[in-house]
Amino acid sequence: MNRFDKMGIFLSKPIALLFVLIYFMQSALIIYLVDDKFQLEKQIDYQQKRILDLEEKVQILQVIEDFQIGFTDEEKVELANVISSECDKYDYDPLFLIALILTESSFKRGQVSSVGAQGLMQIRPFVGRSLADKAGVNWEANGTLFEPELNIQLGSLHLFEMMLKFKDVHKAVISYNLGETALRSRMRLNKPLPKSYLNKVMGNYEMLKEQYKI
Repeated sequence: MNRFDKMGIFLSKPIALLFVLIYFMQSALIIYLVDDKFQLEKQIDYQQKRILDLEEKVQILQVIEDFQIGFTDEEKVELANVISSECDKYDYDPLFLIALILTESSFKRGQVSSVGAQGLMQIRPFVGRSLADKAGVNWEANGTLFEPELNIQLGSLHLFEMMLKFKDVHKAVISYNLGETALRSRMRLNKPLPKSYLNKVMGNYEMLKEQYKI
């Protein structure tokens, strides 16, 4: 092997190492760019979701503004937040939950029915007490039901439990008003189910869908 061949071999090793180094640097750069793009897309998705959430809350707040009776501006914002979060939790259409509230209390603060149901979603104290722990609500006697946000949390959970038990939205709504035991008794005796309350809720729901886009 002549002197030039030996020199070629001598030079080829550093060059090969250089190419390997360049390859790894390019690979690392590609991985970095791909990860950076992925993180950027995650941030964009997160920001877009936040924008959509804020838009929804603004629309819910507008509905509350139009129908509420007796709430301060700060309380209206809190109501919009809790309605939005409860609808996310149970996959309700916000307008459907608001329709139920309108039917129950006309969105008027401090309502009490002839049978002792209280607050925006007209919950009877024994029902509220039974739901409190499951909803993560600190039960402080009957006054808890006059806290609008807590009332909505309890009412949303109660409706959801009725949906799980009856596997039917319409029966769940009837049960919310009539009571689970009374509804099961009617079903067992093959009696026709009362539709007046259900029709009011669905009528309010259709009215809200026509007027608002959420």
